[in-house]
Formats: sequence, C-alpha cells, structure tokens
Amino acid sequence: MPTTVTTDRPTTLITAPDTLTHQERQVLSAVGCGLRDDEIAAALALPEEAVAGHLARVLVKLGLRDRVAAVVHAFDCGLVVPGRGPRARAARPVTRAVSVQRAPVQKAPVQKASAQKASVQAISVRAVARPQVRISLLGPLQAWRGGRCLELGHLRQQAVLAALALGAGRRCLSQRELLDDVWGLEPPATNVVPVYIYRLRKALHDGCDDDDRGGGGPDAVIERGPRGYQLAPGAVDVDVARMEELVAGIGRADRAGDPLQALHLCSQALELFRGEPLAGLPGPLAELERLRLVERRVAIVRRKVEWQLRLGQDAEAIDELFALSAAHPLNEPLAAMLMRALYRDGRQADALTVFERARRRLADDLGVPPSRLLRRAHQMILRGE
Repeated sequence: MPTTVTTDRPTTLITAPDTLTHQERQVLSAVGCGLRDDEIAAALALPEEAVAGHLARVLVKLGLRDRVAAVVHAFDCGLVVPGRGPRARAARPVTRAVSVQRAPVQKAPVQKASAQKASVQAISVRAVARPQVRISLLGPLQAWRGGRCLELGHLRQQAVLAALALGAGRRCLSQRELLDDVWGLEPPATNVVPVYIYRLRKALHDGCDDDDRGGGGPDAVIERGPRGYQLAPGAVDVDVARMEELVAGIGRADRAGDPLQALHLCSQALELFRGEPLAGLPGPLAELERLRLVERRVAIVRRKVEWQLRLGQDAEAIDELFALSAAHPLNEPLAAMLMRALYRDGRQADALTVFERARRRLADDLGVPPSRLLRRAHQMILRGE
C-alpha cells in the first residue's frame, strides 16, 4: 500500500510565539533544529533569500540578538522538543516528502519486545549516569566536571550562572529577574540572557559527548520551566547549599549539647570558603550575597571560637580570631571576643593593644568612638574581672 515517507521537515506547534506568521514559526522551528538556510529552503520549498528574510524578521520581532539566541528561544517556547537541539555533527540532507510503494512488513513480537526492553535500559542507564557538576561560590566562581575546571566565560555570564546557583533547589528565575540581578539599573541594549544561557549550557557540558549539550536536552544542567530558568535538580552540587546544611547541623549539635560535633561541623563549613565569596562578579545580587556570605563566615567563626573556648582550646581560638580580625578590622564584636580570649590566656597587655588598635581604626575610618560592647570588654580587663 502507498506510504508517505517524511523527513526532518519542521512542524509548527501551538506554543509558537503569537507575534510570528505561520512561515516565520516554521523557519524558527527549523533553526532550532540546527538546520542551515539551504536545508530550510529545501524543506519548506522556499528560496534561500526568503529564508534569510524570514529569520531576520523573527530576530527583530522577538528582540533576539542572533541565530544562537533564536536556537535557544525555539527550545524555550516549545517549538523544538528537548533532545533535538543544535547538532554537533553535520546535518543530514533534507529531502521533501515523496510517495513510494512499500510492502507491509510484520515485525516479530520478540523483536519488538527486545527493542522496547533495550530502550528502557538505555533510558535507565542515562538517568543513572547523569553528569554531575560542582559549582563553588564561596570564593571566585568556579565549576568542575569530573575533576576538571570549566571555562565559564566573561564576568557577566558568570554572574548569570551565580544567580542560578544561588537559587538552586528553591526557585526558577525569569529573564527579567536575571536582568535585574546581574545588570540592575543598567540593562543591556539587547536581550542577551538566552545567549548566555546557551553558552553556559555548553560550558557546563564541556568534554561530554552529548550532541545537544547547548540546547536544553534531557541532560541539560540548566533547564527552562514555565516560570524561568533553573539548575536541573540533582545535577549540580553548590557549595553554598552544602555550607547551609552544615550550619543547620551545627545548630542541631548545639541544641544536643555535643560540642565536639559542633566544632567539627564548624571546621567543615569554614573549609568551603576559598576567599571572598563571588569575588569580582558584577551586579546587585552578587554584591548583596557577597556581604551576606561574608557575615555568614564571620558568624561561623564566632561559634567555632565559642566552642573552642568552652573546651579549653584557647590558643586555637586566639589564632582564629587574630586572622578574622585582621580581615575585618572594623568588626567590634570580633575585637571584643579577641580581647576576652587574650585576657583569659593571661595576655592582658595584648588584649589592651587590640582595644587601642580598634579605637584608632574606628576614629580614623569612621569618625566614631568604640561601641558599648568594646568599652565594656576594655573595662573588664582593666578591673581584672
């Protein structure tokens, strides 16, 4: 019986942007599938110049920067099914639909069952072997895959990844939210977010054999949902999330009265810091999170020192406080804690020196006198309490 054999000719989905004409949606779908202009022309029976014209109008109507942004948009709006993104291999020739005579072929039930079983096994293996990426924000932004450090592009692009990593497991971020988080009151002239997402998807899959690593396929590290972009659940390990888990564990150990466990967890949390969090990254979100994470580190050190002092580890506590006070010379609670630790260790003169140094720094940098907390610590030492 006659059978119509079709090829990779793109189809239009109801989720296509309403601002586009039918033919423009077809061209956008074909671009999302990774077809070249000549292949699109052959598939749609159009002159190649007409294809270029349709694509130019698509970019203008959707506010897209270039062809790469169009590829990403085709995935995000549903024109292209995930897993059929831009092809790394050379595109296969596209032929138009033809009718041929073909004898019906009966597949053996055993062969069909075997094929289904093999398909299920392949899916299971892919799910189990899903690639993992480690992202560190507690220092200059870095990402690793299989122990190899990845190249993440320029700082604005890195800031987009940082925003996604900070929201990992909690929420999706829309393009507007990413623009606000990374550019603030100075947004870019064109919508570059989809381009950055496309590049980050490729970067986070660097070294993999996945042909669709840039297009948001089933193994994409960055997913697009109805509300925006997010890191795929279970695909990424973010050190900030690990740090927060350890802080929660510190609280549980504290309530359980287990000082050794609390001290151990404090040390683990502090080992995650590799320097200034989000160092060098631009944008309002990075600035706010940088301050928050620095304060979080200070709070963890203070809790660790409290446990060390309770356990009689005065020398270790003093070393921790000296290092942190040098990094935060205007932090008066730290200076007061260091003064009390030195005094407990029989180093009254050193404790008074810390007070005098803090007093001068506050006067020179801020023009203010020491706080009541610092003055009380000073008076306690002078009275020998």
